[in-house]
Amino acid sequence: MQNKGQTYIIGEVGQNHNGSVDIAKRIIDMVAKDIHEPLFDLHLPKMNAVKFTRRDLKEELSQSQMDKAYDSPHSFGKTYGEHRAALELNDEQHFELYTYAKSLGFDFVETLCAIGCLSMLKLFKPDRLKVASRDLTNLPLLEVLAETKIPIILSTGMAGKKELDEALAVVAKHHSNITILHCVSQYPTHPQNANLNTIKYLQENYPAYTIGYSDHTIGISAPIAAVAMGAKVIEKHITLDRTMKGTDQAGSLGADGVQRMMRDIRLLEMSFGKKEIFIDPTVMSSRTKLERSIATRRLIKKDEIIKLEDVHMLSPGDGFKWVDRDKVIGAKALRDLTKDEVIYGSDIE
Repeated sequence: MQNKGQTYIIGEVGQNHNGSVDIAKRIIDMVAKDIHEPLFDLHLPKMNAVKFTRRDLKEELSQSQMDKAYDSPHSFGKTYGEHRAALELNDEQHFELYTYAKSLGFDFVETLCAIGCLSMLKLFKPDRLKVASRDLTNLPLLEVLAETKIPIILSTGMAGKKELDEALAVVAKHHSNITILHCVSQYPTHPQNANLNTIKYLQENYPAYTIGYSDHTIGISAPIAAVAMGAKVIEKHITLDRTMKGTDQAGSLGADGVQRMMRDIRLLEMSFGKKEIFIDPTVMSSRTKLERSIATRRLIKKDEIIKLEDVHMLSPGDGFKWVDRDKVIGAKALRDLTKDEVIYGSDIE
């Protein structure tokens, strides 16, 4: 899925393209920009994938709901059905975006919301299929998605253990390349509801699968914390402009947010290191400069025997440490040792 030690990060465009292929491409361009940390002159890995959503409006809502008036500042039509139709891209447009994303080095993930959406697979094969939280209990859909043998991502935003286990039982009949994302289907998710410890629960109870986090909180702290907790996949909504029309725009990351999240996650990955305590070679110069060594508290004349009350600890740290004080206390000074200077091996007998 990704390089060793690297989190697989999905930028979820969803329908933040507002029905425009041009806007969708501009969002892909946005996340294709270099992630640079100037202090260390580091060029860091970008997102791994972009994700789009495909609906079949014949299998979306009941007719009465589709015909219902949709009076909202974010509406793209007079009824909910008209609104949904205005936001939908067809199979050929998704293929165009797939080709564009692949040309920039991204994996392409598709959320398919109905069996009819599998018509898309006649044109191309997404790298991964995503099951939206609302469809985790849509077992007929899961069956046909799993039959494709394309790696699948399950989101738990509206599910408990029972629903998750039932979904896994359907998919696992066909393949085991399954990722489970902890998710809370509250938009935006309030911090007290994020319950990131579910990530640990999933890791412990579903060790055969890749565990990650699909985030709907505001900001970037939750996905970064999820990576620190061992999440191997992060999914986050992205947009060109958080003030754009659309229900998901305000809760998504714009260009600056994407840069900050990617920088912080990639730097965090570099910081994990080894499960042991040791002195890193890079700190040796600081250790020499800042640690303390046994030093004179007063002028000690040549041939004097050094006593405990004659010494204290001063920097730099290139002399005797206190644990080695027996090598200094009781030793004879080979020359005059001035006050407040470190005592070295060449100074004593």
